[in-house]
Amino acid sequence: MISAVATRVEVIKWMEDFVGEKMSELLKKVEDSWQPADLLPDSRLDNFFDELKALRERAKDLSYDLLAVLVGDTITEEALPTYESWLMTIKGLPQDEESPWMKWNRAWTAEENRHGDLLNRYLYLSGRINMREMEASTQYLIADGFDLQTDMDPYRSFVYTSYQETATNISHRRVAQIAKREGDTMLAKLCGFVASDEARHAKAYKSFVSKIFEADPNEMMLAFEDMMRKKIVMPAHYMRELGVDIGKTFGHFTDAAQRIGVYTANDYTDILEGLIEEWKIEALTGLNEAGERARDYVMALPNRLKRVAERMRVPQLEYKFRWID
Repeated sequence: MISAVATRVEVIKWMEDFVGEKMSELLKKVEDSWQPADLLPDSRLDNFFDELKALRERAKDLSYDLLAVLVGDTITEEALPTYESWLMTIKGLPQDEESPWMKWNRAWTAEENRHGDLLNRYLYLSGRINMREMEASTQYLIADGFDLQTDMDPYRSFVYTSYQETATNISHRRVAQIAKREGDTMLAKLCGFVASDEARHAKAYKSFVSKIFEADPNEMMLAFEDMMRKKIVMPAHYMRELGVDIGKTFGHFTDAAQRIGVYTANDYTDILEGLIEEWKIEALTGLNEAGERARDYVMALPNRLKRVAERMRVPQLEYKFRWID
């Protein structure tokens, strides 16, 4: 059993067997995984152009805001090199390539890599998107990086990944629902597959935090509070288009997501409530005075956020994205 005064490095080391178990449980082997080629028209086959024509016909009826959100989601997924490099350099994670932590990072990255490939190919085939503009936004996002305010701390970082993976699951799942409603069952299926991956990844990261709470409840509680005071920002918050300042495009992207109900302020609060329940925050023991104050803040936060959300109006200003002709 780990000592009551363990450092973060000791806690991360203590968790290695647990991480190995979760990797086997919540990540899939390559042999058992779907690939983008399984879900899109096969260019080797004689019926490829018939399937392509049908894909483009379905895509013609997709609404502007849905396309904008789908492009933003795709750009977010394609900035994977940034996320992998960030995870690989979190303080305290062993750099030994045979460490369960490094194996987790590589295997997680391998699963995530399919998401951008799948959505990019769909958008290219749809004929609705200015691919060069979208590709420029992806290059910007990878080059600009991102600031998650985690200070490379593992406790804060896993609060972030728990939140972000849950939010991504919601976003892809909602896009799938809207696509189905608008008549594009193929797109609905694609986003459903991506959402399913994100749900497994969220479950894994949440379990990492639960395990840390077992070993170091006070410091984990303080890290949770700190991240919620700073507010969780999505990894694509530096998203921009050619000729547009950092952050402005992301603001318009989130406005579109709110307009069609893909991801809203209420979802942010719902995720927080889910994490409070998942991590059994109300029943935590072993907290000192600062930890108790941190718990009080986190427990009261959902009601505060709900009051703020009630006063928020759905953004009405529609923006002309360079991605969409």
